[in-house]
Amino acid sequence: MRMIENISGGDAMQLAMVGLGRMGANIVRRLMRAGHECVVFDVNPDAVQALVAEGAVGADSIPDMVSKMQAPRSVWMMVPASLTGGVADEVAAALEPGDALIDGGNSNYRDDVRRAAAFRERGIDYLDVGTSGGVFGLERGYCLMVGGPDAAVQRLEPIFRTVAPGVGEVERTPGRTGDLAPEEQGFLHCGPSGAGHFVKMVHNGIEYGIMAALAEGLNLLENADAGIREAQHSAEIAPLEEPEFYQFPIDTAKVSELWRRGSVISSWLLDLTATALNENPTLEGLTGRVSDSGEGRWTVKAAVDVGVPVPVLAASLFERFASRDEDKFANQVLSAMRLQFGGHKELPAGDVLEAGSRRAESGPGS
Repeated sequence: MRMIENISGGDAMQLAMVGLGRMGANIVRRLMRAGHECVVFDVNPDAVQALVAEGAVGADSIPDMVSKMQAPRSVWMMVPASLTGGVADEVAAALEPGDALIDGGNSNYRDDVRRAAAFRERGIDYLDVGTSGGVFGLERGYCLMVGGPDAAVQRLEPIFRTVAPGVGEVERTPGRTGDLAPEEQGFLHCGPSGAGHFVKMVHNGIEYGIMAALAEGLNLLENADAGIREAQHSAEIAPLEEPEFYQFPIDTAKVSELWRRGSVISSWLLDLTATALNENPTLEGLTGRVSDSGEGRWTVKAAVDVGVPVPVLAASLFERFASRDEDKFANQVLSAMRLQFGGHKELPAGDVLEAGSRRAESGPGS
């Protein structure tokens, strides 16, 4: 791999990036700021030209991109998981033995294992790099979870070190001494091919659980004034037995801001929640239909495969399904059964019920 003089006095490297969305483009910018040379390609020529204007070398096709690199080449893909297989095959077809192909997207670790084996036969190193940092990565850096062969990972360490956050403002863990380890700088060689995306998969499963816990807790606070809201009695919903204990008009935006400072649950996700509630306290314009990009499902499947209980992660995934009305038929079946065995009729949507709730909720059915 060609080495060039780094602006900070060390060695810089040449890297190609395929896929110039927000994360791909910002990784390129972060690398160029440190003096690395980047060759870039995207199906959107405007995205290519935007980075060319900032100092990147543009390419109008994958073969053109590879032709502008010196061996051994390293190509980083940052494309949607659904496109990764086709793009990987196209890039690999243009590479030579000794070159490296990096998948920085959210691919299934099983696909990594298969691709690595196939490319290994052609002398191409395949690395899977779970990348976390989102739209803030340009300034904060990206947490990198790396899987792949030792030699290739070591060769690419200058790239990973640049893209990663570094030490930043994080205090060193008590008991750690000596030189800073890679994980203390925000990147880690997690194991052989597939290990990087396996760790990133579990990371995203944990993210689902933390997000769900914050959402549920804030929802309870939002309804802590149930006892003082005007209520309509209904035989279909259990009444709020002690309304005097639910007389708290809590400001969830202020509480989320409060919790950021010194509380046990302070976190970046809480920071983002506080920002969202400060900007839009009622969350107007959001439907509450929550997508899942796949990693949560893969996490639960892996847990089932190895017999490890992950009830919180599974529940948070299923809650996302429910948010998209995937449980609608099940709830219709419940209503049908209640109607059959007790003549219980459904209440009109939007009724204000005894508990003072803001919406109709399912109560005891028998």
